[in-house]
Amino acid sequence: MRLSDRLAKQLRDLIDEQGLKPGDRLPAERQLAVELGASRPSIREAIRQLSSQGLLRSRQGGGTYVQALEPAAGDWPERHLVRPLDELVSDDPEYRYDVLEARHALEGGTAWHAALRATPQDRQAIQQRFEDIVRFQSRGDPGLSAQADARFHLAIAEAAHNAVLLQMMRGVFELLRSTVTENRHRMYLIQHTQEQLTAQHQALMEAILRGDAEAARATVWQHLEFVHGSVRKLDEDEARRARSSRLPPFKY
Repeated sequence: MRLSDRLAKQLRDLIDEQGLKPGDRLPAERQLAVELGASRPSIREAIRQLSSQGLLRSRQGGGTYVQALEPAAGDWPERHLVRPLDELVSDDPEYRYDVLEARHALEGGTAWHAALRATPQDRQAIQQRFEDIVRFQSRGDPGLSAQADARFHLAIAEAAHNAVLLQMMRGVFELLRSTVTENRHRMYLIQHTQEQLTAQHQALMEAILRGDAEAARATVWQHLEFVHGSVRKLDEDEARRARSSRLPPFKY
């Protein structure tokens, strides 16, 4: 389990143990860091995760408050979304393209709203995620580059300030991390593809930073069409090689 996931679970347990209800305020970050034995940045990441699930709400300069309670022990809406989709993708690899189409529908909206609603903190987070992508690419680490890519798109969803879109996006990206990371990894291994992805991410970031909603939506759609086409080509190339390998050797 990732550190942020573990801390998010501990925070949920803490809410339950202290009997906190919607509207109640969480202890300060400093106190939570001591109680959970973690750094304050890690605590903030866990709070951000629960906020994106609609369970917490942070008020600038006013602390963090419980917004909703867990529906049932260990039974989160995000998991209701991810697990059935995960099974479908395992049974039918073509289902991954439905996921990409869903992203196309969702991210047009998140990019549009982010361009109009992003706060200075949101813009800083988007820039930081983009810089993470570039840094990991320069180190030749496709796995971390793919993770940073997902976080970049999630930062845009957070900047849209629409709780429903954000929760849907989180569900899709949890699925991507568990089922399609290999494809993203393969894409980052292709130098020309790396350069194109970086240029697309930069164009999307710049459209959001200057508040151009139309350009942001068009750019994210173009980016996702490129991803869809690249993944499709990789799959077709692998299938072609697999068919060729099954042919009997030719005797001269």
